[in-house]
Amino acid sequence: FRIMAGKVKWVTDIEKSVLINNFEKRGWIQVAENEDWNFYWMSVQTIRNVFSVETGYRLSDDQIVNHFPNHYELTRKDLMVKNIKRYRKELEKEGSPLAEKDENGKYIYLDFVPVTFMLPADYNLFVEEFRKNPSSTWIMKPCGKAQGKGIFLINKLSQIKKWSRDSKTSSFVSQSTKEAYVISLYINNPLLIGGKKFDLRLYVLVSTYRPLRCYMYKLGFCRFCTVKYTPSTSELDNMFVHLTNVAIQKHGDDYNHIHGGKWTVSNLRLYLESTRGKEVTNKLFDEIHWIIVQSLKAVAPVMNNDKHCFECYGYDIIIDDKLKPWLIEVNASPSLTSSTANDRILKYNLINDTLNIAVPNGEIPDCKWNKSPPKEVLGNYEVLYDEEMAQSDGTDRDLRGRPGQPTGLKGSRAREPGKPVLTTWK
Repeated sequence: FRIMAGKVKWVTDIEKSVLINNFEKRGWIQVAENEDWNFYWMSVQTIRNVFSVETGYRLSDDQIVNHFPNHYELTRKDLMVKNIKRYRKELEKEGSPLAEKDENGKYIYLDFVPVTFMLPADYNLFVEEFRKNPSSTWIMKPCGKAQGKGIFLINKLSQIKKWSRDSKTSSFVSQSTKEAYVISLYINNPLLIGGKKFDLRLYVLVSTYRPLRCYMYKLGFCRFCTVKYTPSTSELDNMFVHLTNVAIQKHGDDYNHIHGGKWTVSNLRLYLESTRGKEVTNKLFDEIHWIIVQSLKAVAPVMNNDKHCFECYGYDIIIDDKLKPWLIEVNASPSLTSSTANDRILKYNLINDTLNIAVPNGEIPDCKWNKSPPKEVLGNYEVLYDEEMAQSDGTDRDLRGRPGQPTGLKGSRAREPGKPVLTTWK
């Protein structure tokens, strides 16, 4: 992978050592002073430089990179919501059964993102929604930050007065210097285990957007808070109660450095099967897969589907106490640092399996191949959705063309009599 070394930033020394060890096994890397041949795991900032018109880089057929040029259409919090809203409206115009609404005007199948507004742009719309349910709690997040930075909860309009120029007219400051935020209805009834809130970190690899081909990594994990959850307004400022980010929780007094406050997804499945039943658990995970596929479909039309690119996303999903999954955000650079021994093993395997799909058999990269690797190289990945296969089987036609009867190819499970089965497909 030939890219000027000076343009590359490794995130941490640990990641660098893991990656170099991994690549050396494939004979891809020669650690020499001039670094003529190197395979680089690039940051999102470096990708902008590579695909910038000003820099004049031109990637050759044996060069691939681990981000799409405009990945932020999915990974910026505001753009993700914007694209999903647009996707819903397009499906409505097409008369797709997927865009069906209930008697209250809520999407039945596409209601997987909490009600969200952009600030400052949508401030007046937010106020209107807030006043419909003044006792609700909302969570504010800066659009371009990660690891829980800049996040806070509110339950009164006065708490965001500093963003408002004139509280009498509720007009919002619209300055280019002010950082953009999203404000979302807080999921205040999360599923609790041991009294604690948790979310899921799932890894999804996209090898191409058009046609869409994506893979789910089977070894995801749950991240737990260190303090028991309470919806009490007195604890709104306690981020150890509300935010599952390891970057925050590791500073808590009760943080466990051995297991890192994490469960494997397989342990969560076992727990849910034993407490809620196997059928309900299977339905939950089908719905999670459904959410992921729909979010990727929402951004596929606007994504710059460069043939040199692949991407491993970190999906954050929260499950509420009714076992409804919610998409919180998608990370372009999910952390590859390890906080525990199990973490290190998982992420080493994640990198290994990702590269085996991006460059099968450890051969010289070729961006012109059809990006459909043989099943034996998938490792812990499994095909989540293959658009070409779905279209050839007529699945997509069924989804869009048979009112009330969308079907899938993977483990169809009925919801209620007369309701469509929404699953993911292989």
